[in-house]
Amino acid sequence: MTALPRPPRLSIGLPVYNGEEYLAESLDALLGQTYEDFELVISDNASTDGTRDICRRYAARDPRIRYIRLPRNIGAAPNHNHVFTECRGELFKWASHDDLYARDLLRRCVAALDEHPDVILAHADQAVIDADGRVKVPYAYTLATGSPHPPERFRSMLFEPGGDDFYGVIRAEVLRRVKPHDSYHHADRTFVTEIGLHGRFHQVPELLYFRRDHPTRAERANPSKRSRCVNLDPRRAGLLHPTPRLLAEYVWGFVAAVRRAPLSPADRRACYRHLAAWLASRARPGAGERVEDRTPVDPDRPTVCVDALVAGRDGGRA
Repeated sequence: MTALPRPPRLSIGLPVYNGEEYLAESLDALLGQTYEDFELVISDNASTDGTRDICRRYAARDPRIRYIRLPRNIGAAPNHNHVFTECRGELFKWASHDDLYARDLLRRCVAALDEHPDVILAHADQAVIDADGRVKVPYAYTLATGSPHPPERFRSMLFEPGGDDFYGVIRAEVLRRVKPHDSYHHADRTFVTEIGLHGRFHQVPELLYFRRDHPTRAERANPSKRSRCVNLDPRRAGLLHPTPRLLAEYVWGFVAAVRRAPLSPADRRACYRHLAAWLASRARPGAGERVEDRTPVDPDRPTVCVDALVAGRDGGRA
Protein backbone atom coordinates (compact mmCIF):
# COMPACT_ATOMS: atom_id res chain seq x y z
CA MET A 1 0.00 0.00 0.00
CA THR A 2 1.46 3.33 -1.07
CA ALA A 3 1.87 5.80 1.77
CA LEU A 4 0.24 9.19 1.31
CA PRO A 5 2.69 12.08 0.93
CA ARG A 6 3.41 13.99 4.11
CA PRO A 7 1.43 17.23 4.32
CA PRO A 8 3.57 20.35 4.19
CA ARG A 9 4.28 21.96 7.55
CA LEU A 10 2.96 25.36 6.46
CA SER A 11 -0.03 26.24 4.33
CA ILE A 12 -0.41 29.63 2.67
CA GLY A 13 -3.93 30.60 1.70
CA LEU A 14 -4.22 33.28 -0.96
CA PRO A 15 -7.78 34.47 -1.67
CA VAL A 16 -7.95 36.66 -4.76
CA TYR A 17 -10.43 38.51 -6.93
CA ASN A 18 -9.34 40.35 -10.09
CA GLY A 19 -5.74 40.57 -8.94
CA GLU A 20 -3.93 40.45 -12.29
CA GLU A 21 -2.05 43.74 -11.77
CA TYR A 22 0.13 42.58 -8.86
CA LEU A 23 -0.52 38.85 -8.48
CA ALA A 24 2.58 37.62 -10.33
CA GLU A 25 4.84 39.78 -8.14
CA SER A 26 3.31 38.37 -4.98
CA LEU A 27 3.58 34.79 -6.25
CA ASP A 28 7.25 35.32 -7.10
CA ALA A 29 7.87 36.68 -3.61
CA LEU A 30 6.17 33.70 -1.96
CA LEU A 31 7.70 31.02 -4.18
CA GLY A 32 11.14 32.53 -3.66
CA GLN A 33 11.06 32.10 0.13
CA THR A 34 14.08 30.55 1.84
CA TYR A 35 11.63 28.36 3.79
CA GLU A 36 10.23 25.86 1.29
CA ASP A 37 8.11 23.32 3.22
CA PHE A 38 4.76 24.86 2.32
CA GLU A 39 1.77 24.57 0.02
CA LEU A 40 0.22 27.61 -1.61
CA VAL A 41 -3.55 27.32 -2.03
CA ILE A 42 -5.08 30.01 -4.24
CA SER A 43 -8.85 30.52 -4.06
CA ASP A 44 -9.99 32.59 -7.04
CA ASN A 45 -13.28 34.33 -6.27
CA ALA A 46 -14.60 34.02 -9.86
CA SER A 47 -12.25 36.68 -11.22
CA THR A 48 -13.17 38.28 -14.53
CA ASP A 49 -9.68 39.51 -15.48
CA GLY A 50 -6.46 37.62 -16.21
CA THR A 51 -6.12 36.16 -12.71
CA ARG A 52 -7.04 32.62 -13.81
CA ASP A 53 -4.39 32.52 -16.53
CA ILE A 54 -1.69 33.76 -14.17
CA CYS A 55 -2.60 31.18 -11.53
CA ARG A 56 -2.68 28.31 -14.01
CA ARG A 57 0.69 29.29 -15.44
CA TYR A 58 2.35 29.35 -12.03
CA ALA A 59 0.60 26.16 -10.86
CA ALA A 60 1.83 24.32 -13.96
CA ARG A 61 5.45 24.90 -13.01
CA ASP A 62 5.40 24.66 -9.21
CA PRO A 63 3.76 21.61 -7.58
CA ARG A 64 3.39 23.48 -4.28
CA ILE A 65 0.56 25.52 -5.80
CA ARG A 66 -3.04 24.32 -5.77
CA TYR A 67 -5.45 26.54 -7.70
CA ILE A 68 -9.16 26.59 -6.87
CA ARG A 69 -11.64 28.67 -8.85
CA LEU A 70 -15.02 29.39 -7.28
CA PRO A 71 -18.06 29.41 -9.58
CA ARG A 72 -19.25 32.78 -8.23
CA ASN A 73 -17.99 35.68 -6.15
CA ILE A 74 -18.83 34.81 -2.55
CA GLY A 75 -17.13 37.88 -1.06
CA ALA A 76 -13.71 38.42 0.48
CA ALA A 77 -14.53 37.19 4.00
CA PRO A 78 -16.10 33.84 2.98
CA ASN A 79 -13.24 33.33 0.53
CA HIS A 80 -10.68 33.86 3.31
CA ASN A 81 -12.51 31.26 5.39
CA HIS A 82 -12.84 28.87 2.45
CA VAL A 83 -9.16 28.88 1.56
CA PHE A 84 -8.28 28.01 5.16
CA THR A 85 -10.53 24.93 5.05
CA GLU A 86 -8.64 23.76 1.95
CA CYS A 87 -5.24 23.84 3.68
CA ARG A 88 -3.48 20.93 5.40
CA GLY A 89 -0.50 22.36 7.27
CA GLU A 90 -0.08 22.58 11.03
CA LEU A 91 0.82 26.23 10.46
CA PHE A 92 -1.17 28.66 8.33
CA LYS A 93 -0.73 32.09 6.79
CA TRP A 94 -3.08 34.23 4.73
CA ALA A 95 -1.37 36.08 1.90
CA SER A 96 -2.62 39.01 -0.13
CA HIS A 97 -2.32 39.05 -3.90
CA ASP A 98 -0.88 42.58 -3.98
CA ASP A 99 1.63 42.55 -1.10
CA LEU A 100 5.32 41.65 -1.11
CA TYR A 101 7.26 39.36 1.22
CA ALA A 102 10.98 39.35 1.96
CA ARG A 103 12.72 36.03 1.25
CA ASP A 104 13.22 35.22 4.94
CA LEU A 105 9.71 36.09 6.17
CA LEU A 106 8.40 32.53 6.44
CA ARG A 107 11.66 31.11 7.80
CA ARG A 108 11.88 33.70 10.56
CA CYS A 109 8.22 33.35 11.57
CA VAL A 110 8.29 29.54 11.65
CA ALA A 111 11.52 29.65 13.68
CA ALA A 112 9.87 31.98 16.19
CA LEU A 113 6.97 29.56 16.66
CA ASP A 114 9.40 26.67 17.13
CA GLU A 115 11.45 28.63 19.64
CA HIS A 116 8.43 29.80 21.63
CA PRO A 117 5.85 26.99 22.06
CA ASP A 118 3.45 29.32 23.89
CA VAL A 119 3.35 31.74 20.93
CA ILE A 120 0.40 31.14 18.59
CA LEU A 121 1.11 33.78 15.91
CA ALA A 122 4.39 35.16 14.57
CA HIS A 123 4.66 38.19 12.31
CA ALA A 124 7.34 40.69 11.28
CA ASP A 125 8.04 44.38 11.02
CA GLN A 126 6.29 45.93 8.07
CA ALA A 127 6.08 48.95 5.80
CA VAL A 128 3.57 50.38 3.37
CA ILE A 129 4.81 50.47 -0.22
CA ASP A 130 3.42 52.26 -3.26
CA ALA A 131 2.24 50.74 -6.52
CA ASP A 132 5.84 50.48 -7.76
CA GLY A 133 7.11 48.75 -4.63
CA ARG A 134 8.84 51.75 -3.03
CA VAL A 135 8.56 52.22 0.74
CA LYS A 136 6.10 54.97 1.68
CA VAL A 137 5.62 54.50 5.42
CA PRO A 138 7.53 52.20 7.79
CA TYR A 139 5.04 51.05 10.42
CA ALA A 140 6.04 50.52 14.05
CA TYR A 141 3.91 47.81 15.67
CA THR A 142 3.08 49.03 19.18
CA LEU A 143 0.45 46.55 20.34
CA ALA A 144 1.15 44.53 23.50
CA THR A 145 0.20 41.24 21.87
CA GLY A 146 3.40 39.64 23.19
CA SER A 147 2.22 40.00 26.79
CA PRO A 148 1.68 36.75 28.73
CA HIS A 149 -1.52 38.28 30.20
CA PRO A 150 -4.69 37.93 28.08
CA PRO A 151 -6.41 41.07 29.48
CA GLU A 152 -3.36 43.16 28.59
CA ARG A 153 -3.35 41.80 25.05
CA PHE A 154 -7.09 42.45 24.79
CA ARG A 155 -6.82 46.02 26.06
CA SER A 156 -4.02 46.76 23.63
CA MET A 157 -6.02 45.52 20.66
CA LEU A 158 -8.95 47.69 21.74
CA PHE A 159 -7.12 50.94 22.33
CA GLU A 160 -4.07 50.85 20.04
CA PRO A 161 -4.11 51.29 16.26
CA GLY A 162 -3.99 47.83 14.69
CA GLY A 163 -1.25 46.25 12.65
CA ASP A 164 -1.17 43.54 10.04
CA ASP A 165 -0.89 40.66 12.50
CA PHE A 166 -3.80 39.15 10.54
CA TYR A 167 -1.19 38.14 7.95
CA GLY A 168 1.13 36.43 10.42
CA VAL A 169 1.98 32.72 10.54
CA ILE A 170 -0.61 31.14 12.86
CA ARG A 171 -0.98 27.73 14.48
CA ALA A 172 -3.85 26.19 12.50
CA GLU A 173 -5.35 24.41 15.51
CA VAL A 174 -5.96 27.82 17.11
CA LEU A 175 -7.73 29.08 14.00
CA ARG A 176 -10.04 26.09 14.17
CA ARG A 177 -11.07 27.07 17.70
CA VAL A 178 -12.12 30.65 16.94
CA LYS A 179 -15.15 31.97 15.10
CA PRO A 180 -14.48 32.36 11.36
CA HIS A 181 -13.83 35.77 9.89
CA ASP A 182 -17.05 37.79 9.67
CA SER A 183 -18.03 40.68 7.39
CA TYR A 184 -19.21 43.55 9.62
CA HIS A 185 -17.24 46.78 10.11
CA HIS A 186 -13.66 46.07 11.31
CA ALA A 187 -14.39 42.35 11.56
CA ASP A 188 -10.70 41.65 11.01
CA ARG A 189 -9.85 43.32 14.33
CA THR A 190 -12.37 41.34 16.38
CA PHE A 191 -11.14 38.19 14.62
CA VAL A 192 -7.48 38.84 15.47
CA THR A 193 -8.47 39.93 18.99
CA GLU A 194 -10.15 36.57 19.59
CA ILE A 195 -7.03 34.79 18.35
CA GLY A 196 -5.03 36.90 20.80
CA LEU A 197 -7.18 35.73 23.70
CA HIS A 198 -5.92 32.18 23.03
CA GLY A 199 -2.23 33.02 23.29
CA ARG A 200 0.46 35.60 22.73
CA PHE A 201 2.01 36.81 19.48
CA HIS A 202 5.67 37.25 18.58
CA GLN A 203 7.00 40.16 16.56
CA VAL A 204 10.08 39.33 14.47
CA PRO A 205 12.22 42.51 14.65
CA GLU A 206 13.06 42.62 10.95
CA LEU A 207 11.38 44.51 8.11
CA LEU A 208 10.08 41.57 6.10
CA TYR A 209 6.51 42.39 5.08
CA PHE A 210 5.48 45.07 2.61
CA ARG A 211 1.81 46.04 2.33
CA ARG A 212 1.04 47.66 -0.98
CA ASP A 213 -1.21 50.73 -1.08
CA HIS A 214 -2.76 51.43 -4.47
CA PRO A 215 -6.02 52.92 -5.82
CA THR A 216 -7.66 49.54 -6.49
CA ARG A 217 -6.91 48.03 -3.06
CA ALA A 218 -10.17 47.04 -1.38
CA GLU A 219 -9.97 49.72 1.33
CA ARG A 220 -9.35 52.44 -1.27
CA ALA A 221 -11.93 51.20 -3.77
CA ASN A 222 -14.60 50.92 -1.06
CA PRO A 223 -14.35 54.11 1.02
CA SER A 224 -17.60 53.76 3.01
CA LYS A 225 -18.33 51.30 5.82
CA ARG A 226 -21.25 49.89 3.85
CA SER A 227 -19.30 49.34 0.63
CA ARG A 228 -16.41 47.70 2.49
CA CYS A 229 -18.77 45.29 4.21
CA VAL A 230 -20.54 44.45 0.94
CA ASN A 231 -17.12 43.74 -0.56
CA LEU A 232 -16.46 41.38 2.35
CA ASP A 233 -19.77 39.61 1.74
CA PRO A 234 -22.33 40.52 -0.97
CA ARG A 235 -25.08 39.32 1.36
CA ARG A 236 -24.50 42.50 3.37
CA ALA A 237 -26.14 44.55 0.60
CA GLY A 238 -29.71 45.69 1.14
CA LEU A 239 -31.85 47.19 3.87
CA LEU A 240 -31.28 44.38 6.39
CA HIS A 241 -27.68 45.48 6.96
CA PRO A 242 -27.67 49.24 7.66
CA THR A 243 -24.53 50.90 9.03
CA PRO A 244 -25.80 50.92 12.67
CA ARG A 245 -26.16 47.13 12.53
CA LEU A 246 -22.65 46.74 11.10
CA LEU A 247 -21.26 48.86 13.95
CA ALA A 248 -23.30 47.03 16.60
CA GLU A 249 -22.01 43.68 15.32
CA TYR A 250 -18.48 45.07 15.61
CA VAL A 251 -18.96 45.87 19.30
CA TRP A 252 -20.70 42.56 19.95
CA GLY A 253 -17.82 40.79 18.24
CA PHE A 254 -15.53 41.77 21.11
CA VAL A 255 -18.09 40.68 23.71
CA ALA A 256 -18.57 37.32 22.01
CA ALA A 257 -14.81 36.82 21.68
CA VAL A 258 -14.36 37.22 25.43
CA ARG A 259 -17.28 34.87 26.11
CA ARG A 260 -15.82 32.14 23.90
CA ALA A 261 -12.17 32.43 24.90
CA PRO A 262 -10.53 30.00 27.37
CA LEU A 263 -10.09 32.59 30.13
CA SER A 264 -10.13 32.41 33.91
CA PRO A 265 -13.08 34.19 35.59
CA ALA A 266 -10.73 36.94 36.76
CA ASP A 267 -9.28 37.48 33.27
CA ARG A 268 -12.74 37.49 31.74
CA ARG A 269 -13.89 40.18 34.17
CA ALA A 270 -10.78 42.23 33.42
CA CYS A 271 -11.47 42.01 29.68
CA TYR A 272 -15.04 43.19 30.18
CA ARG A 273 -13.77 46.15 32.22
CA HIS A 274 -11.41 47.10 29.40
CA LEU A 275 -14.27 46.78 26.92
CA ALA A 276 -16.49 49.04 29.04
CA ALA A 277 -13.71 51.65 29.23
CA TRP A 278 -13.26 51.46 25.47
CA LEU A 279 -16.98 51.94 24.86
CA ALA A 280 -17.02 54.89 27.26
CA SER A 281 -14.19 56.52 25.34
CA ARG A 282 -16.41 56.37 22.20
CA ALA A 283 -13.40 55.98 19.91
CA ARG A 284 -10.10 54.29 20.39
CA PRO A 285 -7.02 56.50 19.89
CA GLY A 286 -6.00 56.46 16.25
CA ALA A 287 -9.24 54.75 15.20
CA GLY A 288 -9.66 57.08 12.23
CA GLU A 289 -6.01 56.94 11.26
CA ARG A 290 -4.84 54.98 8.27
CA VAL A 291 -1.20 54.00 8.15
CA GLU A 292 -1.15 54.86 4.44
CA ASP A 293 -2.05 58.47 5.26
CA ARG A 294 0.86 59.09 7.62
CA THR A 295 3.67 61.37 6.49
CA PRO A 296 5.65 59.37 3.94
CA VAL A 297 9.39 58.93 4.04
CA ASP A 298 11.61 61.01 1.76
CA PRO A 299 11.61 59.06 -1.55
CA ASP A 300 15.19 60.20 -2.16
CA ARG A 301 16.34 58.65 1.14
CA PRO A 302 14.83 55.14 1.16
CA THR A 303 14.87 53.31 4.50
CA VAL A 304 15.17 49.91 2.84
CA CYS A 305 15.64 48.50 -0.65
CA VAL A 306 12.63 46.28 -1.30
CA ASP A 307 14.19 44.91 -4.50
CA ALA A 308 17.13 43.53 -2.51
CA LEU A 309 14.88 41.68 -0.04
CA VAL A 310 12.07 40.31 -2.21
CA ALA A 311 12.43 37.46 -4.69
CA GLY A 312 11.55 38.30 -8.28
CA ARG A 313 12.29 42.03 -7.94
CA ASP A 314 15.57 41.85 -9.85
CA GLY A 315 13.99 41.95 -13.29
CA GLY A 316 14.11 38.18 -13.73
CA ARG A 317 10.43 37.51 -13.16
CA ALA A 318 8.84 35.08 -15.60
